[in-house]
Amino acid sequence: MTGGARAASVSRPNLAFDVRFDALAPGLPRRPTLRRWVKAAQERDLAVTLRFVGRREGRLLNGRFRGRDHATNVLTFVYDDVDPLAGDIVLCVPVLAREASSQGKTLRAHCAHLVIHGMLHLQGYDHQRRADAARMEARETALLRALRYPDPYGGSTK
Repeated sequence: MTGGARAASVSRPNLAFDVRFDALAPGLPRRPTLRRWVKAAQERDLAVTLRFVGRREGRLLNGRFRGRDHATNVLTFVYDDVDPLAGDIVLCVPVLAREASSQGKTLRAHCAHLVIHGMLHLQGYDHQRRADAARMEARETALLRALRYPDPYGGSTK
């Protein structure tokens, strides 16, 4: 540029992204939507794989890594020994569908919440302590609002 200030460049974090559908259900989002949700929650360079699994694999993974004998909605696996940060987010489709139905949500809205939730865990957020949970929930709510989804915790939408 001549005669003017140089425009400040804002670099976006790099993303290596993959999706595996080992289980399906009507209403699951497609890859471009999933990528948009991942990018919305991305705060740093990372490589992430989203895996959609059935109840059997969800139960196996939850038992093996968390000692719980049931399938859960989302599991996040962080690979600490690599740079950039890398990990897998595993979503159990039958659990997502059951929870969405019982909570009166669309599968798409519930999936958006849990992808965001998993992405935040991948990047170091936690909800074990009350203050950490409040911080994580506030971040989830803000990201989901920006994506035009309702507050998953039922708070007001200002």
